[in-house]
Amino acid sequence: MKFLISDSLLIAAVVTHEDHEFIREIWRTHWGGAVMVSRGKIYHISELSALIAKKDDKYKGALTYSVCGEESECITLNALTQYQGIGTALVLAWENWARQHHVKRLWLITSNDNLKALRFYQKRGFRLCRIYPGAIDAARCQKPSIPLWGDKGIPIHDEIELEKWLTV
Repeated sequence: MKFLISDSLLIAAVVTHEDHEFIREIWRTHWGGAVMVSRGKIYHISELSALIAKKDDKYKGALTYSVCGEESECITLNALTQYQGIGTALVLAWENWARQHHVKRLWLITSNDNLKALRFYQKRGFRLCRIYPGAIDAARCQKPSIPLWGDKGIPIHDEIELEKWLTV
C-alpha cells in the first residue's frame, strides 16, 4: 500500500528493516521505550502494523496501529515536523486502509494533558467517547517511564478515548 500525497510526500506500509528501525527510534525518543500501554494492554512494535511518511527519501513521520475485528486502534502518531500536513496525511492513509479492509471504527487513547492531540483528532472528525480516570496512574506500573507531568504542567492521570466511525 502506497499513497502519494502532494509535494512528493509518500505514505507507505512499513516493510523494510530500515523502516522498522525508524519506528523503534521514534518510540525510544518520543515515547520513552520499546513498549506502549493503552487501556492496560502492553503493545510491542513487532505486534503492530505501521505507516510511514517519507519525502525525498527522508523519513517524516509514522503511525502505528493494531486491528481487532472491525476496529483499529492508533497506538502512536508522530510527525517529525509539525504543521506540514504529515500527521493529517498519515491519519488519512490509515482511514483509507481501514475502509479497504472493512474496518468500521477507528479509535485511539490520549492522555488528559495532551491538548494538541485532542485538538488535532477532533478537527479530523474524531469524537470524545470515554474517559478512564486513573488509567495512566495504573499504566505506570507497567511502564514506569510515563511522566507525572505533561503539557503546560498538567498532571497526567487519565486516558481519553476518541473514535471515528467510518462509512464504507
